[in-house]
Amino acid sequence: MTELLQKNFNYFAGLPLWELLAVVSALCYVVLAAKENIWCWPAALVSTLIYSVIFYDVYLWMDALLQVYYLVMAIFGWYCWRKISSTVTNTFDSNVHTSTLEIQSWPLIIHTKIIILLTACSLVIGWLMDNYTPTDFPYLDSATTVFAVFATYLVTKKVLENWLYWIVIDFVSIYLYIEKGLQPTVVLFSLYVIIAIAGYVIWYGKYQKNNHQSNSNITSAAE
Repeated sequence: MTELLQKNFNYFAGLPLWELLAVVSALCYVVLAAKENIWCWPAALVSTLIYSVIFYDVYLWMDALLQVYYLVMAIFGWYCWRKISSTVTNTFDSNVHTSTLEIQSWPLIIHTKIIILLTACSLVIGWLMDNYTPTDFPYLDSATTVFAVFATYLVTKKVLENWLYWIVIDFVSIYLYIEKGLQPTVVLFSLYVIIAIAGYVIWYGKYQKNNHQSNSNITSAAE
């Protein structure tokens, strides 16, 4: 165990500066997103920019293309999360208030339909990769990519359940990386799982609090 930890430490300590910056900024993105901090998106932007170049340089062009998608979503996420000033007028007074995108939760039936659709897409892409490329674990690899694309969109919209998607995605990814002997990446994604669980707990608490406040305001208005 000690030897494995030392191996992982030596791996991360020996990373080139740009790659190390990409890893650190990626971790910052997940941590800040869990805290519902808008600065998670600039962190994601830095990470995706660097990884796009790294993956292109080593001829992992599909991974590079996925990073370009993440880059676009980082910009879109900043736009969705930014503070929007709006004027709220009532009978007694008129003030300018600042509102932000609030955490929302989608019904189970919507997630069920989406999961069925994404699973079908994963099977089709997996079949193509299995028959026309030398890719290992084509179906699992396709599934993690397809679901990650959708989960990233959920983050930009502050949908609570995004963390549940990431927990499953990261667990499957850990299995893939173990099978490929990528131990340092296993460590990284294990941290992602822990942060995703924490993110769900934090967001769920805020979602419940917002709902309670909304219900209280409705009750007060009715009285």
